Formats: sequence, C-alpha cells, structure tokens
Amino acid sequence: MKLIRFALFFTLLSLVCSGSPAQARVMIQNKGSDTLVNVAQAWAETYQRLHPEIAIAVTGGGSGTGIAALLNNTVDIANASREIQPKELALAKTNGIQPIEHVIGFDALAIYAHPANPMEAITLPQLAEMYGEGGKSKRWSDLGITVPGCKDQRIILVSRQNNSGTYFYFRERVLGQRRDFVLGTKDMHGSKDVVDLVAKTPCAIGYSGLAYAKPHVKLLKIAEKEGMPAVLPSMATAIDKSYPISRSLLMYTPGEAKDAVKNYLDWIKSDQGQCILLSKGYAPYRPLVCQP
Repeated sequence: MKLIRFALFFTLLSLVCSGSPAQARVMIQNKGSDTLVNVAQAWAETYQRLHPEIAIAVTGGGSGTGIAALLNNTVDIANASREIQPKELALAKTNGIQPIEHVIGFDALAIYAHPANPMEAITLPQLAEMYGEGGKSKRWSDLGITVPGCKDQRIILVSRQNNSGTYFYFRERVLGQRRDFVLGTKDMHGSKDVVDLVAKTPCAIGYSGLAYAKPHVKLLKIAEKEGMPAVLPSMATAIDKSYPISRSLLMYTPGEAKDAVKNYLDWIKSDQGQCILLSKGYAPYRPLVCQP
C-alpha cells in the first residue's frame, strides 16, 4: 500500500512540475450572434486542429448577449451582426473597457416567404407596413395577392427575439428609429428557426441571414422603394451594397487584441478563415480566391 501511495504521489508531482497538456491549453471565450454561430463554430474547429494548444468555446444567444458578456469582461470575443450602441459604449467606459470592432465579413438580411407565395419582390415600405406598429398591411390581399393554402390570408409575421442583432438591424433599417414592431409577431430564438417556420407556414413571412437559405423557402427580391430596382440577396449584392438590407458582420474585443486572441483574429481574416466564411454562405470582407 505504501508503494502504491508513493507511486501516485510521484505521478501527481511529475504532472504538476511538467504541466499536463490540458493545463497548457489557452482558452478563448467567444459568444454572441446567432447569425454568426455556425461559422464561428467552423472557425473554432478548424483552428483547434491547426493549434491543439488553443481551446475555443463558442456559444450563441444573440448579439446583445455577446456584447453584454464583453462589457462584463467574461468573453474574449463578442460576435455581432450589428454595431455596438452608444449606451453600451457608455457602460463599457464605466467598466474600464474599450471595445474594438473587427469587420470579418458581410451578410444579406434575407426576406423569406413560403414557396406557395406568388410574391417575387417587396419594398422596404411594404415590409414596414407589415411589421411596424400601426401598419396597414394585415392580410396578403392588402398587397394585392392571394396565397394558396393560407385560409384567411392573414399575414403571419415571423421575427427574432429582441436580444438578436438581426432583430435590431431590421428594426433600424426597415422600421426606422422611431417605430417599433407591431404586437403579435412570432419571435424565434434562432435564425434557423425563422426559416423552418416560414417553410411550413403558407401565410408566413420572415427575415433571417442569407446563410440560412434552403431550397424549401423562397427568397424575395428587395427594392428600396416603389419604382426602384428589386435586388435578390446574394454574396455579390451584399459586398457591393446594391442589396438594400446588407450588413457588416463583426467581432468585438475588450481592447486591442493580443497574443492568442490576436493570432486567432488574424487567421479568421486570412484566406483560409475567409474561405470558411464563404463556404457557410457569407461574403468575405475582402476579395479572395478559394480552392474548390
């Protein structure tokens, strides 16, 4: 028994002195946007294979959740599909944090409809009249169409929860700063949930990132207003900003990125990282050529 105890003690002492692989790993906490969570997980998995000494924990929860964690200094990187707001910057200053913004790609905020819906294009003012408080468009017949399979033609509005950067961006860009969402929208927790609900609901319309597009839903063309060209969302139209509701994809750090976090961000902006972004349906932040 004494020999066994001595052997165990010697083994533990050796681990403490030499350092086990688990103890040597550097942990990067990455949290935020549901729009970015799939590509963030793909980045993390690839980077960890290249750098086994780095561990990257990725969680979603929405842009607001990620930024709040950043301001509380509990994450190294916050993913966001909207810019940090003045009140958040004020809180950051109070907490002694100076958020640094990193543009890592672009996205088109797509408008999804059921495949049975005959509509092919919609304007931003029409969307505002559907989603905005006091809006006049309650039924598809108000827009001059009939949707097969939609019994009473009442529009079902699919939205995101209010901690989502997608929700925030849609409200600011489509409804305007002085208008809020109409009561009664179906607020989904994740981007994929929006697309899934629209796909099985003939009366529905919803908004989500382009990367969540599937063959069983319809993408609507968007025009800034009546009489202007309607543009289909794509990576190309997100980059050249011809699509009216394209946006930057962002990562925030609590100050200048250093050491392992800086190396990780540099890799995300490299050809390899940006090609992963492209493969997930987003537009890279700069021109590049990816091998098939």
